[in-house]
Amino acid sequence: MPAYARSRAYARLVLRITDARTGEPVDATPARRGLTRVEVHTQGYDATNLRVLLVADLLVRALELGGTPVWALLAGGRQQQELRAAGAALGVRPLEAGPDAGTGLGEAQVLHVAGEGGPAPDGVRVAVAAVHWEASGPPGGADPAVLRLTLLAHPRSTSLRIGTAALDDAAGILARWRRQVAAWAHRPSRPIPDEVRADLRTAWEDDLDAAGVLRVLRAVETDPDVPDGSRFETFAYADRLLGLDLTRDLGSPA
Repeated sequence: MPAYARSRAYARLVLRITDARTGEPVDATPARRGLTRVEVHTQGYDATNLRVLLVADLLVRALELGGTPVWALLAGGRQQQELRAAGAALGVRPLEAGPDAGTGLGEAQVLHVAGEGGPAPDGVRVAVAAVHWEASGPPGGADPAVLRLTLLAHPRSTSLRIGTAALDDAAGILARWRRQVAAWAHRPSRPIPDEVRADLRTAWEDDLDAAGVLRVLRAVETDPDVPDGSRFETFAYADRLLGLDLTRDLGSPA
């Protein structure tokens, strides 16, 4: 049975995320409509801190897809220039310098993203587990989109070891999906099935479950009952969150 066939009849309406202070889920979308400040706390430039940036980027994208305006800042830390450059290559949206003293812009709430065992600011805290880099060369030397997919395929609360085999596996999946998306684009457009859209939103609004979003895409990829035009729209829609540039090869021969 495809993953999305078990979907609820509707998607969640509110992004909920686990607060590392309590271990309990909280609403990441403010109760009153307004700006959300996302503060990103890093401690240098390595694979773990790149994962922190990526989780923050995922959070910003999910909030914006739900209609919440976001102000994202990178708090103090070592090697910020190197980290910003690597984050940009990874597809992370630009972060302002910060944090500023006080809220200043009338934010409805503040969310903090930090590595486990790192800074522990007051307020809702999104914890990111460590990455142990076992591949040859530095993390910045890996294909950024491949590294992004590798990181997204695992819950952020799970420590992760990344070696050459994991990167090679992600590279194969990414290349296949880009080829297929380019081919599906030549087919008549069809809407995303309601149950598929619901499962995508349920996954990413449930504690930023990017791995769950990827499972839905794998099911859609192989389901014979989903038209190619719907596959294209599904992958393009999910990529607004995933940021894998799945439509990069549009225009290539079918």
